[in-house]
Amino acid sequence: MKTTQNTVLITGGSAGIGFEIAKLFDQNGNHVIITGRDETRLQKAAAQLRNVTAIVSDVTNETDVNQLVDRLYAEFPTLNIVINNAGRAHVYQLASQANAFEKAGDEMLTNYLSTIRLTEKLVDLLNRQDEAAIVNVSSIVAFAPNHRLATYGASKAALHSYTQSLRITLERSSNTKVFELMPPLVDTEFSQEIGGHNGIAPSVVAQDLLNALENNEYEIHVGNTARIYELSLSSPADALAAMNA
Repeated sequence: MKTTQNTVLITGGSAGIGFEIAKLFDQNGNHVIITGRDETRLQKAAAQLRNVTAIVSDVTNETDVNQLVDRLYAEFPTLNIVINNAGRAHVYQLASQANAFEKAGDEMLTNYLSTIRLTEKLVDLLNRQDEAAIVNVSSIVAFAPNHRLATYGASKAALHSYTQSLRITLERSSNTKVFELMPPLVDTEFSQEIGGHNGIAPSVVAQDLLNALENNEYEIHVGNTARIYELSLSSPADALAAMNA
């Protein structure tokens, strides 16, 4: 798939992995549309890019999503790449009084259900293009959970399953390709509570995505994710142990 002269939507594009992806696509001659809930942070990110449109929008808010979709259809009819990157994670132990139900609901809505809603509303626009792609940003924990991210891992496992089904469906009926980006621990503000300073740079994740799009590699196992994935196939127990060491 071509990686220049695209119109690219990146949810959660104002920081972390999303911003690094936006920056790399911007540098490679694409028009980038970034969304986020925090207008100040969004405008700060946009000021560092050249060919960008910044739209305040919360993927978990149905009104925001409908307004975003209407604007995309009206103003960006050439939209051909959607990167579902917005995410939410709670770090906690599963125990009594942990409010796991509320935390899981928040994560499932942001990481899984919101992706389904936005994707479904945009797939017709994508299918109009000669070449299009959907990128769902999953995680290493889709293969083996970490007990401190139990419900986050469950939401990403659900996203992984949905992404595989979406890929099969669209490859039979359209030119829209479906990719899944699976980072390991990444050094971002998002991951500081779980030792993100020990993770890889978000720019590495962005570059791996760009390379995978060019080569039509649909499951992108970044860094240590590749090792955990292989281990999950040969010895699920060892993969689980490695993720919880």
